[in-house]
Amino acid sequence: MNRTAHQAPQGRAPAPVLYFGHGAPPLADDPLWTGQLSSWSQGLGRPRAVLIVSAHWEAAPVTIGATTTVPLTYDFQGFPRRYYEVAYPAPGAPELAASVRGLLGGGPVPVAEAPERGLDHGAYVPLKEMYPRADVPVLQISMPTLDPRELFDLGRRLSPLRDEGVLIMGSGFLTHNLSRIDMKRGTDAAAPSWSAEFDDWAARAAESGDVDALLDWREKGPAAEIAHPRSEHLAPLFVALGAAQAGGETARTVIDGFWFGLAKRAFQFG
Repeated sequence: MNRTAHQAPQGRAPAPVLYFGHGAPPLADDPLWTGQLSSWSQGLGRPRAVLIVSAHWEAAPVTIGATTTVPLTYDFQGFPRRYYEVAYPAPGAPELAASVRGLLGGGPVPVAEAPERGLDHGAYVPLKEMYPRADVPVLQISMPTLDPRELFDLGRRLSPLRDEGVLIMGSGFLTHNLSRIDMKRGTDAAAPSWSAEFDDWAARAAESGDVDALLDWREKGPAAEIAHPRSEHLAPLFVALGAAQAGGETARTVIDGFWFGLAKRAFQFG
């Protein structure tokens, strides 16, 4: 794939692009992972705004979430009450929403709006650890498809936002098959072979810039159908790859390891 460099304002590099695992609500109880997310964000600095794509919002066409502060979307069941009392009143990002409309609105399908939809747990759970003051404007948009190449193109079209200081985040999980995980074994359980093998393959592909292999993950990735029986948690990576590819960046691993046997690897581009 051809790469063209960003034309950021002189003296300012484009904002990075991130892909990471977001955990479940109990992520907040894991001091290791929360500490890793916090340390990572301190090195990133404070972005002008965050644009986040989560595994937990699929809607076509691309849909823009609330541009004002509205209640969170507690899109999970069966957890203790305290997880439903978490608040994260991040400012809305109407200017960012306007930029997204401008970048995406030229296609055959218009951008939709969901003004009452608050951030879901794929967004607010990690953001609460990374920017705990909730003082960075946040905008969440939906994934209109799970097709890797269409999501890559979506990320590519959004990439100019980086030159405006917008931190583009893809929130998923590098391996995700809850039916193959024994949650009773604890957060530090050894990873099953299918999870470890797919994690290692994806890391090597991302760090070497083998985008084509990642987009063809079902054919190229080891134990792919076990690691992702459905691809919604891998899909945000394709958006991140598209947003990063315009600047020619390859990934570097910032967080690695496993959580209940699932790969919590996080990538930073740029």
